[in-house]
Amino acid sequence: MTDPGQDLQAEAGEVKVLAELFHQMADPTRLLLLMSMFSGEKCVCELAEQTDVSVSAVSHQLRSLRTARLVRSRKNGRHVFYMLDDDHVKDLVSKGLEHVRE
Repeated sequence: MTDPGQDLQAEAGEVKVLAELFHQMADPTRLLLLMSMFSGEKCVCELAEQTDVSVSAVSHQLRSLRTARLVRSRKNGRHVFYMLDDDHVKDLVSKGLEHVRE
């Protein structure tokens, strides 16, 4: 495994993308939404109920999370279901929570 700080010039673009990823995860509501999806996909209504946030606010936050490639969606009729984009998202949030709890 190479040292991530070894070739900073070649990774400048990646650093910007990583900073944006952490920026998206810095919002408490977005973190709650991500954590709500740890157990699997959820519709907007479920996420709103679990996080005590309005449906329109949840939809707005999910749009940001989807743009950041932290979540993906699946449409079933009139309902849209959201899930974590991949296991790395859960790992990032879990590791951050683990660090906070130490």
